[in-house]
Amino acid sequence: MVVDTERTDRVFRALADATRRDILLRVMRGESSVSTLASYYPMSFAAVQKHVVVLERARLVTKRKQGREQLVLGESSAIEHAIEQLERYEIEWRERLVRFDEVLQNSLKGRKQ
Repeated sequence: MVVDTERTDRVFRALADATRRDILLRVMRGESSVSTLASYYPMSFAAVQKHVVVLERARLVTKRKQGREQLVLGESSAIEHAIEQLERYEIEWRERLVRFDEVLQNSLKGRKQ
């Protein structure tokens, strides 16, 4: 499996911020305007807009214009990509723990003899 490391880095950088995670949760439930999103946070419209841009660059959301509004919608494919990456890490670490346990068990058996 070939991993797009740039994409993965963008996704996890975007998800590292609590505000962006909250924005993502909101837009995964349904499309929302940037101005509506801005009303939920104690920051300027421009700051929320910058968070949306980071999410958009990570392909976690898509943005479209409707009149004067910018509407934002969550993209499940990017979430699936992040889940796949985390699952790969989980498999790798589980395999390492199994190998570590085997080495530890062999070491303990050697002491008993």
